[in-house]
Amino acid sequence: MSATGRLHGFESLAERRVLLTLDFVGGVTEVLSQPFTLKFATHERPGRHTPDFLVLTDGTALLIDVRPADLIKPDDAEKFAAAQRAAGAAGWTYAVVAGWRLQCWAALEALSARRRAMSDPLRLLPELLGLAAEQPRRLGELVAATSQPALARAYVLHLLWSRRLTVDLALPLGDESWVYLPRRG
Repeated sequence: MSATGRLHGFESLAERRVLLTLDFVGGVTEVLSQPFTLKFATHERPGRHTPDFLVLTDGTALLIDVRPADLIKPDDAEKFAAAQRAAGAAGWTYAVVAGWRLQCWAALEALSARRRAMSDPLRLLPELLGLAAEQPRRLGELVAATSQPALARAYVLHLLWSRRLTVDLALPLGDESWVYLPRRG
């Protein structure tokens, strides 16, 4: 992860998606995979559960379980409830990631291809930021308005990944997507 500068373990593609998403949203200072095993008891029996991730950010901690919705069984709901109570007692937030909007995941995959630092000998980054500062533009129009349209798309994706430009990920990412400067503060 770019956020931590380290590799983090995951056991499924669904968990990998969570790590990639955390890297994109920013503010993450630490990620612990399978941070502890929780022991709990229900009215019927004792139980054990190991959450998938504990994520530390600048202001809070987030305990995460990852399980595709169609794989959640009744005993998983008990485990998730116990993890939620434990997280609450520690002052943490708790979440179960059970699925993705396909367009969000497709956009993050596309953006992540340009997450590494890029050299900019043609000075396209300031050109793109300047064009976006003038007014929001559709992605295709923004690329076409540059001095090097054939190269500009890769730089736009890099700026989107690094959150120097923003786009609504609730909609499919494409040439018709509106690109903006992010709000500050």
